[in-house]
Amino acid sequence: MRVGIEAINFYGGATVLDIRSLFEARQLDLRRFDNLMLQRKSVALPCEDPVTFAVNAARPLVEALTPAERARIELVVCGSESGIDFGKSLSTYVHHYLGLGRTCRLFEVKQACYGGTAALQTAVGFIASQASPGAKALVIGTDIGRATIRGSYVEPSQGAGAVAMLVGQDPAVLELDFGANGYHGYEVMDTCRPAADVETGDSDLSLIAYLDCLEHSFAEYARRVEGADFVDTFDYLAFHTPFPGMVKGAHRMLLRKLKGASPAVAEADFNRRVAPSLRYCQEVGNIYSATVYLALCGLLDGADLSVPRRIGLFSYGSGCCGEFFSGVAGPEARARLGALRKAEHLAQRIPLTLPQYEQLIDAGLEWVFGIQDKEVDLTPYRDLYDRALAGRGLLVLRRIRGYHREYDWS
Repeated sequence: MRVGIEAINFYGGATVLDIRSLFEARQLDLRRFDNLMLQRKSVALPCEDPVTFAVNAARPLVEALTPAERARIELVVCGSESGIDFGKSLSTYVHHYLGLGRTCRLFEVKQACYGGTAALQTAVGFIASQASPGAKALVIGTDIGRATIRGSYVEPSQGAGAVAMLVGQDPAVLELDFGANGYHGYEVMDTCRPAADVETGDSDLSLIAYLDCLEHSFAEYARRVEGADFVDTFDYLAFHTPFPGMVKGAHRMLLRKLKGASPAVAEADFNRRVAPSLRYCQEVGNIYSATVYLALCGLLDGADLSVPRRIGLFSYGSGCCGEFFSGVAGPEARARLGALRKAEHLAQRIPLTLPQYEQLIDAGLEWVFGIQDKEVDLTPYRDLYDRALAGRGLLVLRRIRGYHREYDWS
């Protein structure tokens, strides 16, 4: 049976910050700017949260369905490490504002940046089980890097965004190789969010854990999939991308270990099979649970899919868990994502000055987990709101009343 991604879309926010300007303002070493390989990052307005990003990513997919098709969405699951309640799933808000039917399972999953893949694989298992023949699932990775570590080398990479995927038996975007999965997990304290306004960890340890999970996840994939070869099996690769430079180093490491590849050979292979996936990651930044699927979107929009191509994907979440899996995409995938004009939408984001960025970060931290009553005050950033969101029909947060979040359309 065929199963996989029927449609995909991402929402990359409405405002954007130039990374080089941030390096200069923070007096960071510009030599490390080149290693990051990031150009810009999306920044959330205070009236935006994981729910608004999720809905704004998913809404075009849902609106493209017939009423009968919408009624078959029987699972809405969000992967996020930016939760808004200890008990109530943000998927309930997403389900409501998308106007979906009530014959539906609603929940969210958390495992750092691996959360989106945990959600996807849960949905794939549900569809493949045929427990409800013909059912569809809506899977969304949504995260906002508001717990900013100012002045560190982590800050430039923290983005905001969401990727939504419709999962079912007509996988026009990516037909997954069902059962072709290698995964590897163990406890490690590389990064964590112990409080709503704290993100901390050991960046060197995180790099080591990422590399370790990549190596062992692919080894398990190769053990399960007869004849699997890191070079010959996959036309393209899409990795979780904390920053593009990390992906380049991870690819080089595995190619050297598996093939004894020289730096020149690794560079050529990276440019051919991996670089197309970085197109949007370089413009949005790390969006945690959604990042590997943002990389997939980059591939779908930038790779040669004139004929079906096999894509190898690696997902990693700190703490930690990694998974290597694969699927096949072809011309229809490129056409479906291309029709959404994602590069054009990113180009329309409003550029921020450093003072505006600082203002948004300060204001965003006023909306952390656990607020009982609060109104959104647009006054301090009214001009940005009017230019970036007003009249666009996007979901925005208006207030929290009795812990209940209330949203409206811009």
